[in-house]
Amino acid sequence: MARTRKRKGSACPVETYARDVLDGRVVAGRLVRLACRRHLDDLQGGSARGLVWSPEAARHALEFFGHLRHSTGEWAGQPFTLQPWQAFVVGALYGWQRGDGLRRFRTAYVEVARKNGKSVLLAGTALYALVADHEPGSQVYAAATTRDQARIVFGEAERMVDASPALRSRVTRTVNNLAVTATASWFRPLSADASKMDGLNVHFAAVDEVHEHPNAEIIQKLNTATGARRQPLIFEITTAGHDRHSVCRQHHEFSVKALEGSVPPEAADSWFAFIATLDDGDDWTDPAVWIKANPSLGVTVKEDDLRRQIEEAREMPAQQNAIRRLRLNEWTEQVTRWLDMAVWEDGGPPVATDAADVKADLDDLEAALAGRPCYGGLDLARVNDLSAFVLLFPPTGDPDLGPLAARWIAVCRFWVPEDDILRRARRDRVPYDVWRDQGFLTATPGNATDFAFIEHEILALAGRFDLRELAYDRTFAGEIVQTLQQEGLSLIEFGQGFLSLAAPTAELERLVVSRSFWHGGHPVLRWNASNVAVRQDPAGNIKPDKERSSERIDGIAALVNALGRALVQGGVPGRSIYETQELVFL
Repeated sequence: MARTRKRKGSACPVETYARDVLDGRVVAGRLVRLACRRHLDDLQGGSARGLVWSPEAARHALEFFGHLRHSTGEWAGQPFTLQPWQAFVVGALYGWQRGDGLRRFRTAYVEVARKNGKSVLLAGTALYALVADHEPGSQVYAAATTRDQARIVFGEAERMVDASPALRSRVTRTVNNLAVTATASWFRPLSADASKMDGLNVHFAAVDEVHEHPNAEIIQKLNTATGARRQPLIFEITTAGHDRHSVCRQHHEFSVKALEGSVPPEAADSWFAFIATLDDGDDWTDPAVWIKANPSLGVTVKEDDLRRQIEEAREMPAQQNAIRRLRLNEWTEQVTRWLDMAVWEDGGPPVATDAADVKADLDDLEAALAGRPCYGGLDLARVNDLSAFVLLFPPTGDPDLGPLAARWIAVCRFWVPEDDILRRARRDRVPYDVWRDQGFLTATPGNATDFAFIEHEILALAGRFDLRELAYDRTFAGEIVQTLQQEGLSLIEFGQGFLSLAAPTAELERLVVSRSFWHGGHPVLRWNASNVAVRQDPAGNIKPDKERSSERIDGIAALVNALGRALVQGGVPGRSIYETQELVFL
């Protein structure tokens, strides 16, 4: 496994890997392909967002690994040769910069199956941050919930220093500390001890096995400790977990959205994501798909050992969850998202359409819909979360609407309390403030949901359109229902069980798949759609499930409510409600 130093002018290993994946020369799953596509797309158009690709910076980081040596197993004593996927990760992290020359990515989330060299990659990258990242007084940490866990990565780094003459001459090793005295920099293990996490000034944090973190405390403290640094990096590497409410799951979901383009570049451009896992529909027992979760298959991952474990799991179902999670990187309790976002995109303009143009088109469409019949759906926040109101217009065949005459059309309104908006945007990495400034979301006064503000907007919309009925979930509706009824609106309490929601949920799915629904590219509704998970009853009926969904789904909940009333009132031209919902005989 001899090291091959990359010569100046030779092909960039980052771009080479990306093209090999997309051209099919390297087998990879959908999410890895999206990561590669993101890199190539940014090479073409990233400069418009102030992004700069520096091959020299990427090469500098990659060549650093040539000074490292493996310390354990069959590779002990041999130079650390990055696997192509590892070179893609390291090169992308350090090669992408902002216009000011500082690093683009501030968080990296890498998820691969076990035995693919996660810990050694993390240790090597941490040593680069300590020795070669041109950061005086660099503070580098291997962070974990326990000291023993933190020492896995730190111990690997210690052994790399011992095995490298170049590093031994620069790095002083003491108990739980690697120091470069010339730059006043250090690298230390760090566990979940609140008293020792105050006052940190983090340049680089290596967070291994994020799925084992019981909460977000450590990562949050590390993030808040980077404020004084020019270009800090929190590097998270993990195997898939099983807790859908964990910080790992949150970061997994955000990473998927960043790769899919479900969140605006303002929120995603500083977040690097690489997730190697099987695709939906893959047979986990098929050896041909194992490489998707194991990009080091045949090198650090031994195929015969993996085959043995999978064969055993086939015969012993109790082992299947563990094997599929740890060796095939599948979330064993993963909630399957309901809607295919690639299909959802066909209900609006191209994803790359400028936000101002999307907003202008939506405003023009609202003007064209004035006076037309519609059905409303309302989903209110508990106290300080998102509230949504959706008007759904059945197709009329009116030629004035052009190609939209045969489609269902949604008009949306979203609200969030003003005093909470920046904190929520930072905490959830959701650009509420950007959407507010672009006109897609309204910030209401105060720190709690302002129902009077929402009432006023609903009444204004009811005056512009022919609002036949407004369906609402009685939870948190309170006095707003009485007020709107007193103003003459027809409000219908809409149940949230399978009996009420199964038919409109199935119908909405059919409309999206058949390209019969137009949302106009509204980014908040798109974000809601990307979050939706569904619950299924024994009869196979489905309905949106807020508890299982990864984030807010209020716009979709309101949309399903509105569609439910449209179905009951015969709002689907030429279709009966009984075509979308089975008859139940009692």
